[in-house]
Amino acid sequence: MRTLQLLFRASHAALLLVLCLQLGTNTAQEDTPSRRPIIMDFQMPYVTRSTEEVTAKLTVRTELTECMVIKTYLVSSKPTDGSFNYKYSGCLCDDYPRTFYWDFQFNSTVRMAAVVDIIPQLGICPNDEAVVPIRANRFSYLRTLFVL
Repeated sequence: MRTLQLLFRASHAALLLVLCLQLGTNTAQEDTPSRRPIIMDFQMPYVTRSTEEVTAKLTVRTELTECMVIKTYLVSSKPTDGSFNYKYSGCLCDDYPRTFYWDFQFNSTVRMAAVVDIIPQLGICPNDEAVVPIRANRFSYLRTLFVL
């Protein structure tokens, strides 16, 4: 009978130890920084002349370990023609950043936004193993191009 009482006391101590370890593990997981789904680097000149053609370069990368399908495009405050209006879709993975280029010409100052949408589309990423984040699916970067 005495051995049974020791056995039950040990199990309570073991349960308390497991509970403490579980609580410690949960708080350790919360302290890790969250990974950013989209990181954008939008480059273009700040100033140009109305006769010059400008190249905009957008580099997109992710800190997620899963791949995702992205659609990227530019939006401007003034209409323009040419490759500026094209939308690009591609697979974005953590080990393969994507770079997109647009060439255009404006006659007056314009505000432009580079936009990246994360979309659920099959057939773009290998094995259709793409994820879509729950919180944010659209990211943008706003710039102004001053035309002299």
